[in-house]
Amino acid sequence: MRRMLIDVLTLPLARPFAIARGTRTAVAVIRVTLEQDGFIGRGECTPTPRYNESVEGVHAQLNAMKDAIEGGLSRQALQSQLNAGAARNALDCALWRLDAARVRRTLWQQAGVAAPASVVTAETLSLDSVEKMTEAAADAVSRGARLLKIKLDREAIVEKVAAIRAVAPDATLIVDANEAWGGLELPTLFAALLPYRLAMIEQPLPAGEDAGLEHIAHPIPLCADESCHTRGDIAALRARYEMINIKLDKCGGLTEALAMIDEARKQEMRIMVGCMLGSSLAMEAALLATPQAEHVDLDGPIWLAADSSPFLTYSQGRIWL
Repeated sequence: MRRMLIDVLTLPLARPFAIARGTRTAVAVIRVTLEQDGFIGRGECTPTPRYNESVEGVHAQLNAMKDAIEGGLSRQALQSQLNAGAARNALDCALWRLDAARVRRTLWQQAGVAAPASVVTAETLSLDSVEKMTEAAADAVSRGARLLKIKLDREAIVEKVAAIRAVAPDATLIVDANEAWGGLELPTLFAALLPYRLAMIEQPLPAGEDAGLEHIAHPIPLCADESCHTRGDIAALRARYEMINIKLDKCGGLTEALAMIDEARKQEMRIMVGCMLGSSLAMEAALLATPQAEHVDLDGPIWLAADSSPFLTYSQGRIWL
């Protein structure tokens, strides 16, 4: 007999986290614990208002699945029983861990993926003034960060990138506009950013309003985030973007994330693995998608006032397994 427990937690942040859509000082996560024959599997998700999710709505989705899950619903069957999103992610990851535990394997062994010793992860620079973002970049580099993700809106775009490049001359820089650049003259902006050696720009235009990217040259590679949720989105994005950002909370779990990697390779698109704010419990599952990724952004736990077990080790710009 399988038992399912749902917990809602509010995790305070160590410092405010700001993007183009707003600022957060805490993050609400939902954790699912499955127990069967003495074995435990856990999963964590972060409901995201941008995707019309709330804690109450995701909790209701999980409750609606409780009888089926406790009745033995498999991870494979779950994919057609629940739409992609945070609720399915929590259940999918919990089932992955439960299935692995019952055969005494690690998640990596269960997925048939070789575990690296460490993974380079981005350290995110929260949206702020030029001065404060530059200070944050210098601090991150002093601690060994080698990949910086710059959160931007429509203000002082080039000035912020230039200032950060000046204090991080050797770091890989990626920019995340979070859909904020609609109405801007993108060819001119891309040209102005070119001297600063950006590795990628993430989601410059709102999802559903990005068709115009097909007609704009990309001297800097573009990555689809809000525009790309599941494998079914990928083929249509080829003419607009060079890369996709895979997040377990968007796609509905590790099962779909691995399928997205296969589809992206078929479509000859490059891969980034990202996250919502959350604890090491959520990041650990996403790590299984990273061996095929060009960029990894799984720094959610370093924004928390206190992380949750199982703890991942963040040091020198890497996650150490």
